[in-house]
This record gives sequence, structure tokens and C-alpha cells, in this order.
Amino acid sequence: MPVITATAIGAFALIAVLLSVLATALPGYDAPNASCGTSAPTDIPPLYLDLYQQAAARYGIPWTVLAAVGEAESDHGRGTGPGILNGTNHAGAAGPMQFMPTTWHSYGVDGNADGRKDVYDPADAIPAAADHLRRNGAPANLEQALLRYNHDPAYVAKVLRLAESYATATADSACTPLAIDGTGHSAAAIAAASRWLGTPYSYGGGGLDGPTRGIGQGANMVGFDCSGLTRYAWHQAGTALPRTTTEQWRALPHVRPGEQLPGDLVFFQGADGGPDHPGHVGLVLDGDRMIEAPRTGERIRVSSYTDRQDIVGYARPMSITRSGP
Repeated sequence: MPVITATAIGAFALIAVLLSVLATALPGYDAPNASCGTSAPTDIPPLYLDLYQQAAARYGIPWTVLAAVGEAESDHGRGTGPGILNGTNHAGAAGPMQFMPTTWHSYGVDGNADGRKDVYDPADAIPAAADHLRRNGAPANLEQALLRYNHDPAYVAKVLRLAESYATATADSACTPLAIDGTGHSAAAIAAASRWLGTPYSYGGGGLDGPTRGIGQGANMVGFDCSGLTRYAWHQAGTALPRTTTEQWRALPHVRPGEQLPGDLVFFQGADGGPDHPGHVGLVLDGDRMIEAPRTGERIRVSSYTDRQDIVGYARPMSITRSGP
């Protein structure tokens, strides 16, 4: 039988203490459909928070526990170590929830119905983790389920600590990630784009309904490219945009520098563009910031556009024909 070390004994003791407060400390422990609110911490990317809560509702596992596993394994997909976006780590685990190949074979889920069970896609990996925990006894036997997920008692104690901290957090900015200065259609476009902060850049990725698998160098990544994000955002606001950056620049009425408003598009030469065919586009938030899908290897973020030297200009989507009836 395995030797139980003093460290392991201490970890088991801590687990017992943490489990004793779960029922009162974890909003949603008995009601997994609980939505984000004052219990949603600010450091979870909205995409991941949505997926944790969707999986919680589907599988009956508290979203706080799923988020704790996601932080422990990959910092919600933001970790820089091997095996998160591609490949495997030193132990052979892969993806944001760090599945071993044999475990993924048994528990892999096609969470976004794209026809693939992709261990690197959080839309698949997060519900798979929830299913793994449920099939191994959670939420009733949460410690047992977590030990089946990772056999280290110290890991289980860490996950329970994180889950408790999420449950008792008071910030709610993860549910409303940005203060939106725009009004009407521009506010709707900004809100739509901000929902996907933290989502990977994927060349050719992004459809009218959300992130998609890209093409070429983006073929193995579900996400948005820059123009895919702006097109998606304005589609949610009822305005149809062309697909590519250059097409958007040429189709939209231009706005003089200094007159840009929240929701306008800001265009840049980028790595492959020029003054008459910009290669990058972002969505204006205010006089300094934009939401953008930057480049391969990075994620949708809020950044400054005023300090860039390659701005081509600004354009306003609100003059474009609205989509739908």
C-alpha cells in the first residue's frame, strides 16, 4: 500500500476543514444554476466564466469548483507552460483542464457541437471536467471526485481553497467586464465583444454566432481574428459588416481623428497592411482604449490604440445597412 506522508496527512486534514464549510461558503453548491453576481471574481475571463457556469448547469457541479480546477490546472487557459494551448506537459497532460490522453478518451466531450472533441478547446474541456467529477461522485462526494481527477491530496486542498475564495469574492466585474461608454447599437457591439475577453486569437476564426475554428495557422484554435471579432460584435448590434479588415475599411464611412466614438472601428497597417489596405482592426472603447484580437498566440484584450504609430484611420459601422428585418 502507498506510504502516507506527514504532508499528505496534513493535506487530508485541511480537506476535511474545507469540506465542512463548502455548503455555506459556496454559492451554488446546492444550486449549480446560480449565475454570476457578487460571487464572480474579476480574474476569470468571461469566456471561461460562461463555460464554467454552463457546465455547472448541465452537470450539477458548482461553477466555483470548476473554476478552481481551471485555475489550478492552467490559470483559466492563460498559463504559459507546455500542454495548455498545444502539446503536453511533462506528465503528458493537455489542454486548459489538463487531461491525460487515456482519460480524455473516456471523458472527452464535444461541448460546442462542432463535431470534434478537442482537449485544447475550453468549450470541450470544461464540460468534460464537469462530467469527470460528476461520474466520480461530485457534488455529494466532492473530495473523492477531486482525488480521482488528481490523486494528490495537496491538489484537492488547493482546489477547495480556490473554490471557497471564488465563492466569497465580492467583485462582480467578471460579469460586466467593462464600463461601456457607448449608447444604443455601439453599446451593444462593445458588450458583445467584451464577452469574449481572454478568448484566443485564431486566424480566420470567428463567425456571426461566436468563436469558430480558424484556417491556416488558426486551424487548430477556436477563437476570433481581428475582423472576425468586429464583425461578430456589430452583428449582435444589428449591423452587417464585411468579413475582412480591408473590406470593412473600404465599406464603412470614415471618421476624422479625434471624432471617433465608442463602437467605431480603428484600423492599423499591422504586419501585412498598408495605408490603403489596413491589416488590423479594433473596436473603440473610448478616447484611448480598444478591444482587439491581436495576433496568433495572444488573446482578445483591452489595449491602448493611441500609442500606436501605424493607425490608418477610423470608421463608423452605424451607417451600414442593418442585418435582419
